[in-house]
Amino acid sequence: MSPTTGPEAGVPATVLELIEHGTDLIVPLAAGEPIATLDAVEAGAAAGEIDDVRVHQMHALVERGYLDGRYGDRLRHVSYFLSAVTRRHFHAGGIELVPSHFSEVPHLLRRTVRRPLIVAASSLPDRHGYFSLGTNADYVGRFLGNWPVFLEANAHMPRTFGHNTVHISQVAGWCQVDRPLMETAAIEPDDVDHAIAASIAERIPDRATIQAGIGSIPNAVLASLSGHRDLGVHTELFSDGFVDLVEAGVVNGVYKGRHANRSVTTFALGTQRLYDFLHANPAVELLTVDFVNDPRVIAQEPRMVSINATTEVDILGQAASETIAGRYYSGSGGQADFARGAMFSEEGSAFLVTRSTTSKGRSRIVSCLTPGSVVTTLKNTVDKVVTEWGVAELRGASLSQRAERLIRVAHPDHRDRLTFEARELGYLRA
Repeated sequence: MSPTTGPEAGVPATVLELIEHGTDLIVPLAAGEPIATLDAVEAGAAAGEIDDVRVHQMHALVERGYLDGRYGDRLRHVSYFLSAVTRRHFHAGGIELVPSHFSEVPHLLRRTVRRPLIVAASSLPDRHGYFSLGTNADYVGRFLGNWPVFLEANAHMPRTFGHNTVHISQVAGWCQVDRPLMETAAIEPDDVDHAIAASIAERIPDRATIQAGIGSIPNAVLASLSGHRDLGVHTELFSDGFVDLVEAGVVNGVYKGRHANRSVTTFALGTQRLYDFLHANPAVELLTVDFVNDPRVIAQEPRMVSINATTEVDILGQAASETIAGRYYSGSGGQADFARGAMFSEEGSAFLVTRSTTSKGRSRIVSCLTPGSVVTTLKNTVDKVVTEWGVAELRGASLSQRAERLIRVAHPDHRDRLTFEARELGYLRA
């Protein structure tokens, strides 16, 4: 058999031939979304050609008609992490949201989907007949070769290495497009972000392995590490900030516990500069999320440092990171995965970062979480909480120590009130 034996390239609408009643479409997050193919799926729903189909996806970036529920049971969206696009549709009742740790999404899909069909963006096939999912491995990579696959091969998708390749003989169908990838520009840090970043950077040792989430504060932290040496990367999201550190020689991965000399991630999102950096770059491995985000794997990295944002922390250390003012905003993602892994890493640290107040002046350090808020990272797991006023070390601290330390990093305008409320709750002595 020729190494390139497989189906001929069709058009995006070819995917409709593979969709049956009750099919569950498994779609990569962010830049891994096959835009033209999902356009065809939506057109099929509008024409009544498909029925009882669900799209399972984290962090969608493209606005779509089916997100508002207009096709009823013909085509619905199931989210595992809300984005700027899907957030309002969730609140309007158009989509479902499944609570989940990112590491567990493959397990949840395996248990819950009915007739799975992977629909993903990829690179063009190489001379050996292999497609690469490029910017993604995430939850989809776990099922390549086991579940049917329809690929949207894009000349702009970088070819990457890891658990994200599939041979043409293993795909049920594919089409070809020529479309620039969606880009997400880094949020420019301000003075508050830089103050928070400075407190973290001074606590990160040389030879540490870094995970950083998305947002202006993680961006500021990465930018502040230019003076460090021999850092490694084991992160769910690979962003432009890591590119800067690799190209500056700060990140080399020499002292990593696993995959030495390689940066490990499960998806990448950023600018064209990032995508160009990833293309044919053997120093970056795209591995499935049930490996990358597994706390047991993370714990094997010495000096593991996790940096993630939160929106509200109570004086016991409970972190509500997926709700704002009691309303759902995002999802759990991998925050608890990495906080738990860093807990058991030799000399590991997990930082939860937040500005001390909201844009309206409300304290993000609170005596009790806002009604409707949900706990993302348990108080027993939270290690360090950082605001522009300093670092609250919580690991191993008593309840009274936690209250004192968190009040100390709250905005000065709110400290007296928080102290009074902590005493009323019995966490501080009068």
